Order: sequence, then structure tokens, then C-alpha cells
Amino acid sequence: MTGAPPDTQAKGIGARLARKEDARFLSGRGEFVADIRRPGMLDVAFVRAPVAHARIVDIEKPEGWESLVYTMADMAEVKPIVAASKLPGFQKSEQYPLAKDKVRFVGEMVAMCVAPSRARAEDLAEQVFVDYEDLPVVSDMHAAANGTAEGKLHEHWDSNVFLETQVDNKAGIADDVVSVRRQLSTSRQCQVPLEGRGVVCWWDHRLNRLEMTSAAQMPHINRTGLAECLGLDEGQVRVVSPDVGGGFGYKGILLPEEICCAWLAMKLDRPIRWIEDRNEHLSANANCREHAYDISVHVERSGRLAGIDCDAIVDSGAYSSYPFSACLEAAQIGSILPGPYKMDSYSCHTRSAATNKPPILPYRGVARTGVCFALEVMLDIAARELGIEPFELRERSLVGPDDMPYTNITNKLFDSGDYIACMHRAVEALDWSGWRARQAETNGRKRIGLGLATFCEQGAHGTSVYHGWGIPMVPGYEQCNARVTTDGILELQIGAHSHGQSMETTMAQVANTVLGIDPEQVRIMHGDTGGSPYSTGTWGSRNAVMSGGAVAAACEKLADRVRRLASHLMDVAADDLIFENGGVVSGDRSRSMTLADIAHTWYRAPQLLPDDVDPAGLGLVAGYKMRPDMGTFSYATHACAVEVDTVTGAVKLLDYAICEDGGVLLNPMVVEGQLLGGLAQGIGTALYEEIPFDDEAQPLASTLADYMVPGAAEMPHLTIEHMETPSPFSTFGQKGIGEGGAIAPPAAITNAVNDALGGLGAEIHSVPISPERVIAALEAAHESD
Repeated sequence: MTGAPPDTQAKGIGARLARKEDARFLSGRGEFVADIRRPGMLDVAFVRAPVAHARIVDIEKPEGWESLVYTMADMAEVKPIVAASKLPGFQKSEQYPLAKDKVRFVGEMVAMCVAPSRARAEDLAEQVFVDYEDLPVVSDMHAAANGTAEGKLHEHWDSNVFLETQVDNKAGIADDVVSVRRQLSTSRQCQVPLEGRGVVCWWDHRLNRLEMTSAAQMPHINRTGLAECLGLDEGQVRVVSPDVGGGFGYKGILLPEEICCAWLAMKLDRPIRWIEDRNEHLSANANCREHAYDISVHVERSGRLAGIDCDAIVDSGAYSSYPFSACLEAAQIGSILPGPYKMDSYSCHTRSAATNKPPILPYRGVARTGVCFALEVMLDIAARELGIEPFELRERSLVGPDDMPYTNITNKLFDSGDYIACMHRAVEALDWSGWRARQAETNGRKRIGLGLATFCEQGAHGTSVYHGWGIPMVPGYEQCNARVTTDGILELQIGAHSHGQSMETTMAQVANTVLGIDPEQVRIMHGDTGGSPYSTGTWGSRNAVMSGGAVAAACEKLADRVRRLASHLMDVAADDLIFENGGVVSGDRSRSMTLADIAHTWYRAPQLLPDDVDPAGLGLVAGYKMRPDMGTFSYATHACAVEVDTVTGAVKLLDYAICEDGGVLLNPMVVEGQLLGGLAQGIGTALYEEIPFDDEAQPLASTLADYMVPGAAEMPHLTIEHMETPSPFSTFGQKGIGEGGAIAPPAAITNAVNDALGGLGAEIHSVPISPERVIAALEAAHESD
């Protein structure tokens, strides 16, 4: 079935099937980490550093309560977190669960306090005295990258740079080109899932293993890292991830808090819990997205993109987080900046700067949001230079449908699609010409602007891609354990875990497509390393392709076994049996048998089985890997209309349109939900969300009173158009699409704002586009007149 969509069924792939998960979530019966209680459980609060860079001279535990306070000296046998890369020149950091010798960012954990309640633990934490000796603070990524910062984060390093990369595919460019150059930036922000992080740990003496319940996207990866740090074998660690209230990459790393709670649970032989509060989340744990670009694009007079030159810096913070490392964000810029465009020449220099800020973490879209912003804003600037519409410029350089599959200038293999048609459908859905007419009528205080952004999203990255990064995690075969129970229920254990992707629904739809079983008779089991097959987990828009492929492979193998059994029991040739309505039917429809009947025979009436029956029965493990395993490429164009108030600087979204192509959609309704959620996050990046730091690297937005996130009132009218170009590489032609909604909005909205301000000579170069930045751009334009 590779490369072609299956027939659409009422409950199979392509159906808008209602989410199975919603019944428990909407009725308040979900189970999150904070809902879990264990007898004798104790709560933990952490003493966190109030300064960004300092030596720890002394830690004084409160008199009489010393046994309830722990420092790294008490945990001497615990190894630090090391997320190194084998890329040439990478400088590795060691992050101890509790700071050892010195602290490197505000909020770094220095001591752990334990008590019967979180409130009492916090009271105890306030009584811990830490004597700090201040060190020079590295707060600016440009100074860190350029070697002009006074301090050094890691004494054994040559510089404050984790990794420097260079991609150089430069070629000659004609003299008669339009070249534009700008310095662009995205601000540091937070992921802000509805549920923060949480950990509950205890030691199971019967099984002689550590039990950890954690709001984790990648339970098996957390188990591997935790076992390494604690000196346990992986069989002694079970990680269970229950319902997870949003992850977005934030819950895709090994946490220092997990190591601390696990160690303390073993030491005290008591269940230990830590639930993150929002202040910890905003000020210390959840930083992402801080990029700076010095970028030039070269465009021929015809509008064709000739080349790109870029120097990019990512503020990676103080440590390299496990498993993705500090290199992934900046190094990816070099490989994905060209996006879906053809060009003759390309060069990109990147640096991952180390600063006295929290470690930068993956966030929905990872580097793609930044590179889409940088390139797409520049293409609109070039279009204005040439006096043509932005979509006219893009259509002259986008990879065409006849080029597919296409290998681009950085050796990315695009599988399928029609990027040009997608862009034009988004433009039409917005009614671009109608908004242009309205724009011509409004040249006063409130000005209308139009913008768009096009991108492609590599999802379901394979072994070859991640092996090249040299980090502690390389995806391989995704597996599924499939079993039919005695009463005919299909149980599917997968290694990936859901934190909003509707996998309990979509994986059941895959099973329905292969076996004809009602999704209500399918039980998806995930998030438990004690039973699920090993997986690198949920990240990189991989589940529809990888987990979907594994479930399909397992169901197909199971179908072969069921056919053989049914053939004997029904006296019908196996090749003449069809799966439908939860059973098998003969080709002439004269005989049928339910899956429950077949299961009953296998488990409870084995005397009816043939002598040569497969003894493996109705349970099996199957694996899946894409060939080639370079990933799928979904893509989209976002187009929008905005209103800019030139007096207050306020930006209002008037209309928004998305045309996306995720290949064959497992469930279009689920895809639309992903797009809506991603769009909300992208609007936050574009207009509201920012954690500024002062010169001493103190965070200046540590509460939700200071950190703005969009709500329902900030969501614009939205039109969604679907294209479905099957991937020739995946099982059903599906592509990864989970991150796409968040990638384009900052670029599209910035382009619309710049379009509105273009007649005034003003231009926005940084997001979020706060009123202050709009007013500053207008004032700068006025001063330059």
C-alpha cells in the first residue's frame, strides 16, 4: 500500500472521527502527574540561584533540619547530565542535577528540600543560606559568539560557543541582481503548556526497580538518561508517562528534577513528588527560540532567487540538554534555511552561543520557525524592492511538482508536493485582491497590510539524519506490539506517547483501515517503558508516519495469522477472506466470523485449531522504518491581513488563511486541531511572547502578569485549505504535520505589518511585534527622512 492512499472508510484513514480521548478529558477524568498519590509521599521544593553567574562559597542548611536539605555534595555518586555531539568542534558541558561549585543561570537548582507538603518544603527552602561569589555575567549572545564577553561559562572551554558550523555552497551570481541585507531576530520565549512538568518517584521492592511517573514526551529516552546518571541498569528503571497536558518539546528532555527526585526516593525509601509552578517554568525551565540573523538574499530582476548568505547565532544558554544537545537548533539552521526554494548559491555560518541563561530547549517547529521568519521576511523585502507581489517572487523559485522527488542545495530530499499551487490557494482563500482594494482606501492612522509565508517541514526524521548529528539519540525502527484479547479487543502497544496528538484515535483508525475493526474495539497503550517497545518518543512530527507505519505493519502481520485461523475454521481459502466490521467475510459473503469468535477459539477452544497452527498465536511485534529514511516533507503557505495603528503601535489580525499539504491525512479534524493550536502559538511568537533579560541575565518576565500569551480573543477568522499529495515513502502516503501551524505565523504577520508600514518607510526586524517596536520603527523612519 506504499505511496497510494487507501479507500476512505467511515472510521478509517481519512475519516473525521471524533477523538476517543475527549470523553475523559472533557469530563475531568484524565490522569496527570499531579493527580497521582502514593502512601507516605513527600514533596520537594528547590532552592534556586538568584544570580546568573557565581561561585558557591558555602551552603548553610537550617539548624535542626539538616536531614531534610540536600546538596550536590550529598549526591556525590550521581553523574552529571552530558548531551554531547560528535560534530567537529563541539564543546560539551556537564550539568549536575544540583549546582556543583558554581551556578550558571538564574533559577539553577542549588539545594533540594523535602517535607510532607510543598508549602512546608518551600518554607524550608527559604531558610537555606547560600553564599555566592559573583562572577562576570555573559548575557549577550553576540558578545559570547564573537569572543568579547568578559566571563567564561565553562573554564575548560576555548570560547563561549558550543558549536560553530559552516555550510558553503557558494557559486557565481550575476552582477545584475537585487541584494538586500538585514539583521533580524526572534526573542527568547517560553512554551507554556497548560500542564507544567511533574515527577513522582518511588522504589518498588518487589520488582527491585525505580518507578518514575513523569510528564514526559520520550519515556524511553528519559529512562536511558536516568539510568546512566544514577548508575542503574535500564531494567531497574520504569518510566510511566500518564496523560500529558501539552509538551511542545518542553517535556522532551531529561530533567535535573527527575534525577533529584529519583535519587531521593531511593535514599529515603519514600515516594517523592515535585510539581513545577509557573514561576519555575517561566524563569528557569522553559526558554527557547532566541535567534539572530545577519542575512542577505540575492534576487534576479526577474524575481528568481539567486542566492542566500547568512550568519546566524542562537543563544543556547548555559548547558547542553539531553538528548538533543545545544547544537541542534543552530546547526539545523544551516541545513534548512533554503526552505522549499531553488537557488544557485548558498552559504550559512552558525554559532551556538553559551550564555548565563537557562538552556534553550526544543519548541514546536524548533529551528524552522526562526529560519522561516528570516528567509520569508527577506523575500518580502526583496519583492518590495522589485515592485512585485510577494507571491509572484516566490513562484519563480519554488520547487515545482514536476521536480519531485527533489534534492535541494543542502541535500534535503523533498518527497512530493505542489508548493506553488498551495501558495496560490492560500492567497485566494484570503481574498488577497479584495484586501488590496481595501488597503488602497485606508492610508490614515490605521493601515492595512498583507503578508504571507511559505515553508516546508521535514518530519519523521530517520536514522541517517540523526546519526549525522552525533547526539545521544538516533531513531531507528519504530515498533508496535499487537495482541487480540480473549474477547476480540485489539490491544496495540506503541513506544511513542501522546501529549495532544490524538494518537488513541488516529492509530485506531489505522487499525480499522487494515483489519476493519471498529476503533472503539481498539485499545492504544503507550507511555510506559514497562511494556511498550523502545522508541525515541514524540518529537519532530514523526508519529503519523512512524507509529502509523508500525501499527499498520503489526496489523498486517496479525491479519495474516487471523486469515489462516479463519480459513481453517470457516473452510474458506485464506485469499478469499475479507476484513470488515470487526471480522472476516468470505468473498461470496456466504460465511463470516467475528474477530472475537476467532480469539475465543485460539484462547479457550484450542482443540478446534489445526495441528500446523502458528504457535505464536494472536500476539506479535512488528517494526517499521521508512525507505529512504530522510523523512517526509509537509508544507504550507500562511497568508494574513492585519491592521496597524500608527499612533499606538497596536497590531490587529483581520483575517488569516492556511493551505497545507500533509499528504494523506489520517484524520482531517485532528490535523485542523493541530493547525489551530500551532497558529495560536505562532501568533504568540509574532505579537506577544517574550522573556527579556537585563545585563545581569536576570529574567524580567517571570509571571503570567508579565509574560503575554494569546487567548481566544486574539485568534483571527481562519480559513483552512487541505491538499493531499501522498508521500511515495510512507505507508499510506501520510506526512508529519504536527509542528507546521507554529512555523509560519511570525513571518507571515511580520510581512503583513511591514506591508502596512511600507509607505511610511518603516520596517520591523524583530518579533514579537510589540507596540513599542512598531513606534520605534516609525520613529526611525521619520528620523531618516
